[in-house]
Amino acid sequence: MPPSLTSAIATPRPRRLVVAGTEGCATCAICEVRANGICSALKDPELERLAQVAVKVVIPPGQIFIEEGARADEFFNVTSGTVKLFKSLPDGRRQITGFVSVGHFLGLAVSKTYAFGAEAIDQVRLCRFSRTRLDPVIDEIPRLERRLLSEAANELVAAQEQMLLLGRKTARERVASFLQELLEKEYGDSPAPGSWISFPMTRADIADYLGLTVETVSRTLSGLRREGLITVRNGHEISIITPSRLHAIARGEG
Repeated sequence: MPPSLTSAIATPRPRRLVVAGTEGCATCAICEVRANGICSALKDPELERLAQVAVKVVIPPGQIFIEEGARADEFFNVTSGTVKLFKSLPDGRRQITGFVSVGHFLGLAVSKTYAFGAEAIDQVRLCRFSRTRLDPVIDEIPRLERRLLSEAANELVAAQEQMLLLGRKTARERVASFLQELLEKEYGDSPAPGSWISFPMTRADIADYLGLTVETVSRTLSGLRREGLITVRNGHEISIITPSRLHAIARGEG
């Protein structure tokens, strides 16, 4: 069995569960993550209109809130926490295809069904939109439609990067690419030397995403530490000592 596919587990998969709040998000205008994702493209009146069709939800760790193959009737905007995306085989094996966090918009589908599943890694907070209620708002706000098209384009770029990572990069380059991705999400294009990044996912999740074994991920991280490129703290925190060097390795130049 390829290491990039998680083995089927005898225990049943978590049932889809969403803990919802009230209709509408009255605090959208002062939301601390307003500058991220689709909301950053909207003016105050437009944001107020979007808030009218939103429902705040909380997903506990380990819960699946998007089922691959289910009807794509809802969209989700992540406002806190980390989500893992995955594809499944009929026998229950899963391939993790990505990790997303604050500002990411989930549920855009070419067909009428979801092409992937989504599971909360830690506690995740979302704004949920039903397709029937969001579609009229998209028609009313052209800039929202443009931003959603941009999100879809970003998804395509991410898919192409994942194909390159799994198809051509070495284990060292894959791990460096993963760390580089986290670094850019946290600090942008110019992280300072010694910048810390944290990640809630397990080593097994990282290995699955990178198409490696857990042992290879651990061995590669140890190698980067011996080279003086990273330091590790508490298992889920890593300091990137030389971001430029890490970037070079991720690009296959190291």
